[in-house]
Amino acid sequence: MVDKKKVESVVKEWLENSDKGYFLVDVEVSDDSRIVVEIDHAEGVWIDDCVSLSRFIEEHISRDDEDYELEVGSAGIGQPFKVEQQYVNNVGNQVEVLPTKGDAKGKKIVGTLSAVNGREFTVLTQEKQKEEGKKRPVLVEVEKTFSMDEIKYCKYVIDFK
Repeated sequence: MVDKKKVESVVKEWLENSDKGYFLVDVEVSDDSRIVVEIDHAEGVWIDDCVSLSRFIEEHISRDDEDYELEVGSAGIGQPFKVEQQYVNNVGNQVEVLPTKGDAKGKKIVGTLSAVNGREFTVLTQEKQKEEGKKRPVLVEVEKTFSMDEIKYCKYVIDFK
């Protein structure tokens, strides 16, 4: 089986030498030697760069030593964020969050990702709240802060409007 750490090392070398602004999202190596590498960029991933990275990996990990299947691609627009840089790149965009702790545990929250501070991020969302002197609840903008370690996922919301 191909060593995951070796694959990560080769990918990081390509990222450092490419100076195109890509970052590593994930590397998976299955028991049957299937390697899946996910990269991302603030402005999207170009297929030519995926091909370049794939060739770089093939040059540095010999198929003579061990046969493997290789797939290099982008993280996927509707997929949950896996690394902090994905949160940073999506500040200002609509996201969906599913918390695993606190008052909102298990309730999907949709709003605008407004800030990222280390492993915490803030989402601006709207909630109905009862205001004094009014008969019906009104929509109020609320800031909710989450720890990346206390959510099931956070992902970009695709809006076709």
